[in-house]
Amino acid sequence: MHTVWKGAISFGLVHVPVKMFSATEDKDISMKYIHKVCGSPISYVRRCPACDVDVNWEEISRGYEYEKGKFVLFEKEELEQLNDHVEKTITILDFVDLEEIDPIYFQKTYYLSPDQAGSNAYQLLLEAMKQSEKIGIAKIAIRSKSSLAAIRVLEGCLAVETIFYPDEIRPISQVPNLPETIQVNDKELTMAKMLIEQLSTPFEPEKYTDDYREALLELIEHKVSGEEISLAPAKPETNVIDLMAALQASIEAVKPVATDPGPAPAKRTRKPAAKKAKAQPEEGAVAGGGAVGGAATGGTAVGSAAARKAETGGTPTVAVKPKPKRKSPAKTKAE
Repeated sequence: MHTVWKGAISFGLVHVPVKMFSATEDKDISMKYIHKVCGSPISYVRRCPACDVDVNWEEISRGYEYEKGKFVLFEKEELEQLNDHVEKTITILDFVDLEEIDPIYFQKTYYLSPDQAGSNAYQLLLEAMKQSEKIGIAKIAIRSKSSLAAIRVLEGCLAVETIFYPDEIRPISQVPNLPETIQVNDKELTMAKMLIEQLSTPFEPEKYTDDYREALLELIEHKVSGEEISLAPAKPETNVIDLMAALQASIEAVKPVATDPGPAPAKRTRKPAAKKAKAQPEEGAVAGGGAVGGAATGGTAVGSAAARKAETGGTPTVAVKPKPKRKSPAKTKAE
């Protein structure tokens, strides 16, 4: 990583030497303006309209327009002197809870690493902030730009979030066409909350991609390889008139698809059939008694066979037909 800034963190009388690195990178695909006639890139020059000449950097100073066409000029050294006392130090002013800062204040994130002999002080500040669950509010100047900053612990590293000053945040009152009172339909509100609930999920940043950049890179590759490109026409947008219908369609679109549970287990299908066999009048009761009485000689198997026949649609008379044949020898002996 390229070192963006080098200085120290100061809180109280503690001094922590650090180096700063940019935590993010801009992956926008940059393009140049090309002269269609010859295919050459167009260059921009620093030109004075009054003198009608090109101007070199050494002939340029900075100026502030206090009235239309009137400027006060500043030399580079004058502006650098303003930042001498804060340029190399991140001074922590207060410690606050992160939840107290609205995201509208955040600008850009930087990583901080210990510099030279500042490792012990760096670790001390990191661990103290981690255990206290506080973040530091500080002032910092990067490239002659002064801003507030929030210093926090991020995965075992101190990170700096540059944040806007309060007077840099535009007031909500300047936003046009905001409703003075909120009036919503109760049914629509219920469905909207239901849709939010169905779309709610833990934040997983890795699943989000820049679709435009990926499509543009793919288009660039096709053009470089000489392929002819024909883009499909964009789908025409339709104005949604029925808000209720749109909410219902959205909820239906995100509903989880029901899966087929498959056939029920065998035990569940046999129990109702067994109950049917037991529910037969008189003859069925005799069959059940024969099954119990003949348990030692395989009566249970006979009962199971009868139950299986009942499951396949067999009549009760078929199930109990063998029983009288078994009991008739017993009656003869008794006589």
